[in-house]
Amino acid sequence: MIFLRLFYEFFKTGLFAIGGGLATFPFLSEMADKTGWFTQSQLMDMIAVSESTPGPLGVNSATYVGFVTAGIPGAVTATLGLITPSIIIILIIAGFLKAFRTNPFVDGAFKCLRPTSTGLIAASGLSVAASAFFDASASADSAALGTLKPEAVVLAVLLIIVTRFIPKTKKLHPIVWIAASAVVGVVFNFGGVPM
Repeated sequence: MIFLRLFYEFFKTGLFAIGGGLATFPFLSEMADKTGWFTQSQLMDMIAVSESTPGPLGVNSATYVGFVTAGIPGAVTATLGLITPSIIIILIIAGFLKAFRTNPFVDGAFKCLRPTSTGLIAASGLSVAASAFFDASASADSAALGTLKPEAVVLAVLLIIVTRFIPKTKKLHPIVWIAASAVVGVVFNFGGVPM
């Protein structure tokens, strides 16, 4: 039964998360609350690891949740659930591509999907930023953002300076900064996990 639930939950995510990996974040957040397979804190860690490893964020996240929920078969099931809607839709579109290419209704639908996708990605970015810069567990009011994490602000400002304003470091590949950020997070234990 767990495999059907994993497939179903990630199938819904894959079907409605238009706009790439970060668009899956609101669905994953809701899934965390609804299923209890992972916490919101684990979701933030999952996104950080998924962003710093090869592969799409959504697929990496589905594989991780499936694995911690039901081992390797769960990882395969969740990943298949996430990618199946895309495969089905691409196969359907490929079959009718020439007929739909000049259709004004199809063009209008895609124009409507762009702001929706932008909104989902913006909501994901704001949620990740709130989690990164504020400690919600320190707040008495659950509606408040919580206390500001000064180390996160300092790191963000430093990262902006070295990636935007210093000519020598500005030219480095983004993977260098992702790897360096991962190392700093592990060394200074910014995830909050006891070492």
